[in-house]
Amino acid sequence: MSIAALLACCALSASPPQAAAARPAPPPIPREFRAAWVATVANIDWPSKPGLPSGVQQEEARAILDRLAASHFNAVIFQVRPAADALYDSKLEPWSYYLSGVQGQAPEPYYDPLTFWVDEAHARGLQLHAWFNPFRAKQANAKYEAAASHVSKAHPERVRAYGDLLWMDPGEPSARAQTLEVVLDVVRRYDVDGIHLDDYFYPYPVADPATKAEIDFPDDASWGREHPGGDPAARADWRRDNMSRLIRGLYEEIKRAKPHVLFGISPFGIPRPGKPAGVVGFDQYAKLYADTETWLASGWVDYWTPQLYWKIDAPGQPFRPLLDYWIAINAKGRHVWPGLSVSRVGRQPGQGYEPEEILNQIKIIREAPGDDGVVLFSMKPVLQDRRGIAATLAEGLFREPALVPASPWLGDRAPAAPGLPIRPTPGEPTAWWAVQSRKGDAWTTRIQTSSRPLDAPNDADEIVVTPVSRTGVAGPNVTLEPARAGR
Repeated sequence: MSIAALLACCALSASPPQAAAARPAPPPIPREFRAAWVATVANIDWPSKPGLPSGVQQEEARAILDRLAASHFNAVIFQVRPAADALYDSKLEPWSYYLSGVQGQAPEPYYDPLTFWVDEAHARGLQLHAWFNPFRAKQANAKYEAAASHVSKAHPERVRAYGDLLWMDPGEPSARAQTLEVVLDVVRRYDVDGIHLDDYFYPYPVADPATKAEIDFPDDASWGREHPGGDPAARADWRRDNMSRLIRGLYEEIKRAKPHVLFGISPFGIPRPGKPAGVVGFDQYAKLYADTETWLASGWVDYWTPQLYWKIDAPGQPFRPLLDYWIAINAKGRHVWPGLSVSRVGRQPGQGYEPEEILNQIKIIREAPGDDGVVLFSMKPVLQDRRGIAATLAEGLFREPALVPASPWLGDRAPAAPGLPIRPTPGEPTAWWAVQSRKGDAWTTRIQTSSRPLDAPNDADEIVVTPVSRTGVAGPNVTLEPARAGR
């Protein structure tokens, strides 16, 4: 008989207080954000190629989510808008080429991939964060034909050609409004746990093929309209303000729509050259017009995922000092969950990073102030278990399942203790159950969505169920034991 059936027929009962007091308490449940990016642009991670039948796409998605669950991850960051397109059913932007093989064409047979991914992730105890590229309209070297509803055809005044790219101009208010509307549409219609932006704000600089000189972003029209005869030196500040207005607006509007939905950004890992002292490299403040330090210090995010893709001892980009700098400017106490590059783990010994590089980076993150968390780029090496990285995590650093750290600034009310049979009770909604099962002296933990029947071993000697809110706040638990009848 399943545990759900036992509960339903009252074969399990809450243990008496005196009996519970005599037993050892279950071990604390770790708190750590453990996620991987699933990139859909250029079919990096999913689907494996454009135009696959829906059933094959779903099989590939389940394999990804099964791997994450088996390795005790607790979140997936799924790219739903790679190039002003949609890997979900949208009335605002066309279906993505990377899904169907034809931009504007739905998957065949029809299904909504984002609904599918949300449901399947939640069924495995995983959060689903929807990942958006805010302004890219077409990636370099992409050869597909744009749909009539794509912004490049429906609203060409919002789009600029930049090298081989098409880019929505952040200086156009209508372009910013489109991105905001698209994100809020997903927040309102889908049960996502988070919204995520990557590091593409203004585009990374493109060089002229003939002169090799850097080409300036072609926003003369939007700049000239807002600042006729303006000081050219002020243009960079104007561009940064365009991005900051979008970031702040996204944060505020997401909270108005659904306060519990996390908003996260994964910027380039260096704040600016010289920050901290000795760091060299790309200047995102000057080149991407991203004032990332202000965004984090102002609390316009719920989590911050700087892409710390360099080795621990990289001379110009040292891992620990960069991590410490981001933490030091985190004035509002938001989550700092760095991004790590498992894609650089070599397929053979001596190639690229050794798996130990990633493991040691996770250890450094755990030693740093604040809560723990990490996001791995990208999913493919995890799915392939390249050099045993997924198995090593599951058997080592991720050996015990973990709850996502709480975000009390989004709501600090705890759910009430669950009712019997196990069910949410009135008050603060319960999103997840943390289910701890004891067999003899050994405890196991499972995180599951509260919308599904309780899942625990049938032969457990004791089961402890803790309710967890959408903002990660845990409530009082209930201890269950097999009733005398039926055992």
